[in-house]
Amino acid sequence: MELKEIISKIKEKQPKIKSVFFVGCGASKAELYPAKYFLETNAKNLRASLHTANEFNYATPVSVDNSAIVITCSLGGNTPETVQATALAKSLGAHVIAVTHVDGSPITEKPDFVVLHRFQESYSAKQEKMTKVLTLAVEILNQFEGYQHYDKMIDGLSKIYDLVDKSVTTVLPRAIKFAEQYKDAPVIYLMSSGATLEVSYAFSICLMMEMQWINSGNFHDGEFFHGPFEIVDKDVPFVLLMNDGRTRPMDSRALDFLNRFGALTTVIDAKDFGLGSHISKEVVDYFNPMLINSILRVYAEQMAIIRNHPLATRRYMWKIEY
Repeated sequence: MELKEIISKIKEKQPKIKSVFFVGCGASKAELYPAKYFLETNAKNLRASLHTANEFNYATPVSVDNSAIVITCSLGGNTPETVQATALAKSLGAHVIAVTHVDGSPITEKPDFVVLHRFQESYSAKQEKMTKVLTLAVEILNQFEGYQHYDKMIDGLSKIYDLVDKSVTTVLPRAIKFAEQYKDAPVIYLMSSGATLEVSYAFSICLMMEMQWINSGNFHDGEFFHGPFEIVDKDVPFVLLMNDGRTRPMDSRALDFLNRFGALTTVIDAKDFGLGSHISKEVVDYFNPMLINSILRVYAEQMAIIRNHPLATRRYMWKIEY
């Protein structure tokens, strides 16, 4: 079923939706963020919120009812907390959409609708989860409130995959240099703003801490000058994700400070890959995450190679009860 049709069917059943909840864990939670950010920025009446699944289970918002759409996400479809959240939302009368890579997985048992995405086939396939959830958010806004830039969003959604696959072919030398420079780093900090905020979060907690066992921290670069900038020094590594769009001045301000004090700064800038020449300026903000996330994946893969530490290596995950 097409994503547009899913939202149409929900509207037929419930003409007035008040709330949209996005629920997941780890990287899947982070990949829901651009959709939540889009609704927060553009909806006049709809409320949007993002929840880690177990908090949704333990401290369930009282507005989860038949006036709510709940979108849950799990890559393999078997994250216990997210499977539970999916069933809980359904039991409370919400209109539930589950997003996963694996058809027939536990998360697909209870929701009203299931959205499947690719993952292994290419770098752009790895962005399908994020992009399809954003598409759902666009349809929710347009169908329940109307959205003046709807056609520009749909046009951008039709172009982002090709841009991702083209862009990743150009970054290998930079990714190898990054891996060589930081393979023994005791800590790496990530920061960004706008719709890309949780791309920095996911790279920090998943690709660095989980998959490489490298200490890492992440923060909004709008918050950089309200605490974190005190750790800036010549030997401290920072990765700054720079957006093309309205929040770029915050990214630039952070970069100026890092350069002023000689921090070890790696910049991944959406403008370097021509995002704004492919996507309309009115909606470009919401496409930074897919592009930058794909570039970061190449960086992580090269880090894993040079450290002889495959991305699938774990100490605890999938190995013990926790």
